[in-house]
Amino acid sequence: MQAKQTVREVLDRLPDDCSLDDVLYHLYVVNAVNRGKIEAAASHTVPHDDVARELRKKWLIGAAG
Repeated sequence: MQAKQTVREVLDRLPDDCSLDDVLYHLYVVNAVNRGKIEAAASHTVPHDDVARELRKKWLIGAAG
């Protein structure tokens, strides 16, 4: 029942003239945030320093090539 409640809450926050694409996008974002919270709570995350290091390595290598 929680999924239906989430959909209702999203619909209540959107303007009456929103498109179906607007609804789908907002539901996608709500779902992605919820999944992220679950992953973070389960400690399935990558430390910020590791991400920054990998991005620097990727972009520095990409810029040199």
